[in-house]
Amino acid sequence: MPLCELRYRSNVLEKQTSASVLLPSTDVPGPYHVMFLLHGLSDDQSAWTRYTSIERYMSGLPIIVVMPDGGRGWYCDAEHGYAYATAIGVELPEVIRHYFPTKEGWCSTGLSMGGYGATKLALTHPEVFVSGHSHSGALGFGHHVEYLESDRGVEFRRILGDNPVGGPNDLYALSANLAVADRPKLRIDCGTEDFLIEDNRAFDAHLSKIGFAHEYEEFGGAHTWDYWDRHVTEAIDFHCRNLGIERPTA
Repeated sequence: MPLCELRYRSNVLEKQTSASVLLPSTDVPGPYHVMFLLHGLSDDQSAWTRYTSIERYMSGLPIIVVMPDGGRGWYCDAEHGYAYATAIGVELPEVIRHYFPTKEGWCSTGLSMGGYGATKLALTHPEVFVSGHSHSGALGFGHHVEYLESDRGVEFRRILGDNPVGGPNDLYALSANLAVADRPKLRIDCGTEDFLIEDNRAFDAHLSKIGFAHEYEEFGGAHTWDYWDRHVTEAIDFHCRNLGIERPTA
């Protein structure tokens, strides 16, 4: 698959930024669906292609994979800082539609901070992202006060403010307030040895309590690239089912 580095000016961020873009091979006719693939807190847009076999897993599928640089912005419009939610959820889709042959039916996937971001994208823009998948997501960010009381509390308060619960960065509120007819398809997985396992179990319980249909699985593993490389294929299968795409046979 061709790999492009899209460098462009973000008017929202008021700076130059970039996204890595995996394109279907020339024998896969367009237009194409789009999957946003989001990185975690300590990585950048190159991480998924460097540490997993995502290019091999996407081979033959009519899907453009967009991996934006989300900085350490949590895919949120910060109280004091950059507006990454708007930059990636609104502005970047417009850029992708302008330069590439796309069609309706997009999806989102991410790990850790990106798992939170992928879920947030689907809940915030269900008219665009029909399905969202979180690997080892920090799904309590914006809801559990423990994040603000952690050793990164100062950094997180710049993004969330002092009282984020119930606001636009709280996945619990976003999912509860979304009309049933507008709910995207969601899937969540996490390793049983992952430090975020209780965050994932709690959000799974919340979704079940409010009657939000979703998939949830736990597997052996920790917060590692080995885990994400093994399980991202399940995210791809999930999105293909929801987009009506038949996976090519080997």
